[in-house]
Amino acid sequence: MRFPALALVLFVSLVPCHSQESAQRRACNKTANSPTEMNSCANKELGRTESKLKGVYERLLSKAKQIPGATAKVEAAEKAWIQYRDAYMEALYPEEDKQRAYGTVYPMDYADFCTGLTQKQIEALREMERMYDEEASRQ
Repeated sequence: MRFPALALVLFVSLVPCHSQESAQRRACNKTANSPTEMNSCANKELGRTESKLKGVYERLLSKAKQIPGATAKVEAAEKAWIQYRDAYMEALYPEEDKQRAYGTVYPMDYADFCTGLTQKQIEALREMERMYDEEASRQ
């Protein structure tokens, strides 16, 4: 890897600590005996996190419908976040042949970084949801 210090800093800041991993991820990791199995555990965790994001986003959209003009802005914000996430991940792993450049743990690292970013987005959307709830209670 070209940027080991950067990768370490990002890993520590983005990947959730062990206590924040789901029970499913911990159970999967206990039985993983190869890089392929570890990659699979990380990808499953990312899938669960993305599913959670979708649920929070859909709930937020239903609340946004109560505020004039909010729905289009929430949709635009989420679209921009997806573009940011994808660009960030590409910048983090800029090599064209990622598997060769970053090794067998690349899929796991990628999934873990993406999971961390997605968890942060879930929290951001939940904060927006709380603000919309407060706005609705004032009306």
